[in-house]
Amino acid sequence: MSVNSLNPLAYNDSIGRVVGYSVDQEGNIKVPLIGSVKVSGLTLALAERDIQQRLSPFLKNPEVVVHMKNFKVAVLGDVAKPNVYPVLSERMTIVEALALAGDLNITAKRKNILLVREVSGTREYVPIDLTSAKLFTSPYFYLKHNDMIYVQPDKSKYAAVDRGYQTFSLALSALSVVAILLTNLL
Repeated sequence: MSVNSLNPLAYNDSIGRVVGYSVDQEGNIKVPLIGSVKVSGLTLALAERDIQQRLSPFLKNPEVVVHMKNFKVAVLGDVAKPNVYPVLSERMTIVEALALAGDLNITAKRKNILLVREVSGTREYVPIDLTSAKLFTSPYFYLKHNDMIYVQPDKSKYAAVDRGYQTFSLALSALSVVAILLTNLL
């Protein structure tokens, strides 16, 4: 008997989606034969080892594979490809997330990136300076599930957008004046 026969959804389904056991609010998963297993705070390797050890009395050489199935981060604002990105590895850095989003646009503020993280039901708003070496030792360098990164555009981005509207408005006004003159002349 294998773990897969106990739970046919423990690996991938017929169309390749990763399915399996969900972690509850207390950080536990419920596994047949052994019951509730605390996995929060464990690395994937430690969780695999713990579950294997607990299954050993019931199964001969149990094989356990643990994957993160819904770890995602959102990167929004002045980046090339703003989106919500799934994280396939055990952890991701803020630099890797920005690279996934196609990097910052030239008009982005590099000294004022906003990281939004939910901790114990409350949101933290953390300013990040990408130009500082302190970033690499910061507790916010590694992202957590559902983190959101917002990249603010600098004033030149707003000025470029404003100039576009100003040019359009000026051209429309000029066309209106020409139309009025033509109407009065004819």
